Amino acid sequence: MLGAGGHAAIAWEIGLLTGMADIGADLRDADVIVGTSAGSLVGVQITSDLTLEELFQRQVDPDLQTKESPPPVDFTRWRADVMRATEGPGGDTTVVLKRFGALALQTPADAQEARRHMIAARLPSHTWPERGLLIVAVDVESGERRVFDRSSGVDLVDAVTASGAVPGIWPAVALGGRRYMDGGVYSIDNADLARGCDDVLIFTLPARVPPLCVASLDAAVDMLRRGGARVDVVHPDEASQVAFASVGGNLLDPSVREAAARAGREQGRRVATAAAGGMKALRT
Repeated sequence: MLGAGGHAAIAWEIGLLTGMADIGADLRDADVIVGTSAGSLVGVQITSDLTLEELFQRQVDPDLQTKESPPPVDFTRWRADVMRATEGPGGDTTVVLKRFGALALQTPADAQEARRHMIAARLPSHTWPERGLLIVAVDVESGERRVFDRSSGVDLVDAVTASGAVPGIWPAVALGGRRYMDGGVYSIDNADLARGCDDVLIFTLPARVPPLCVASLDAAVDMLRRGGARVDVVHPDEASQVAFASVGGNLLDPSVREAAARAGREQGRRVATAAAGGMKALRT
């Protein structure tokens, strides 16, 4: 399970995966990979033909990075808009998600094509992998969560663009006569989609307080464990949090990539080493 969190989460998750592989724990052979927002980009990257080391270098080497700038957003106003959506009248999940949808539709649709081109440039493959990859988005009008896979008839780049269409920042994505926004407004990691799996590993940033999504990780983990699954959750450690803070905590700032990837790789090595020694360090 690969969670949301902008450039910071992408780099951190790739660093984690690379660091764990350094110690012999290559997680790319998972039966199912679920990607939400930033995690959808990571999911596509790790199911491509590139090695983890090549993916890591794309995060830390400026010559290999896509050339991007932070989105021109007034984050003070954006946070206020998001809080109105989450705390408005009526606490029903669908009602809250529809309010997020209304916020998503305020972003001009004419920016969608430029955003799609940027997402395409980040992806080493534009073809759905044979392995199980699920990409999560939310319908802006109905509030319904939508899970895309290779059988959905949706272009991979479009699915990833939709999954990362943060309401109020990036435009909603039109697919099949519907419009979709970031899957992270439902859940940062959508861990409940691992129902039926025996072993579940979740890479996710901690939810904000109050949360900016409608479904909690704790509830999903409880459900999975009651179903008999072993569930391990990895959050950014202190060094990774420091890396995020180096850009003022703006997870969408591309300049965070190198620091977040390197911190993630070190954390991944420690997690894999501890797990190999029989410790439960994955549950940190």
